[in-house]
Amino acid sequence: MTTVGLRERKKERTRAAILDAALDLFLEQGYESTTVEQIAGAVEISPRTFFRYFTSKDHLVLWFHDHGEAIMLDILAERPHDEPPFASLMSALRAVLADLEESTPEDAERFLKLRRLFERYPHLVGLSAARGAETERRLAAEIAARRGTDPDEDRFAHLIVAFAMSVMRVGMECPRDAASLTELKERTAQTLEMAERCLRPGWDQQP
Repeated sequence: MTTVGLRERKKERTRAAILDAALDLFLEQGYESTTVEQIAGAVEISPRTFFRYFTSKDHLVLWFHDHGEAIMLDILAERPHDEPPFASLMSALRAVLADLEESTPEDAERFLKLRRLFERYPHLVGLSAARGAETERRLAAEIAARRGTDPDEDRFAHLIVAFAMSVMRVGMECPRDAASLTELKERTAQTLEMAERCLRPGWDQQP
């Protein structure tokens, strides 16, 4: 067990090192100008090793989506199946915020660098939106399963998820010049509460 733990910690350190090197290079010399070979060289690994952790540069800048999606799906799986779906999604989103709150200073710096990168390169926003749509489809499939419906046909399940994720986006994106991860987290938490106050009980259990 100890050996496995050490191996996993080493993998996480390598992953973090790749992220740090990549984000710094993207901000210093440009996203398009930076190659996988340069990122790998900065970490003193081979490109082949890089691809064990990330499938591409695009995958690398979407790491936060991967991490957040995993948290939300795990929380949804733990919530009571008879709980209103929007309430379950709010619990999942608050778990993402709790994860941000527990971030190390290094994690916080990576997140803020990523925000600056997206602001500098608008085409990455499109990649983020496409990745977010994948997450919404997976969440909607979970909600539809609770409702006993076909996720391809249950538009209401998709609507519930889309609304929840829109609430999260409003909190995370406004203002874009948030000074710290703590400020961003607090504003997002306030936005979630605002949305809950605006909804009548039971709205997400129909039709």
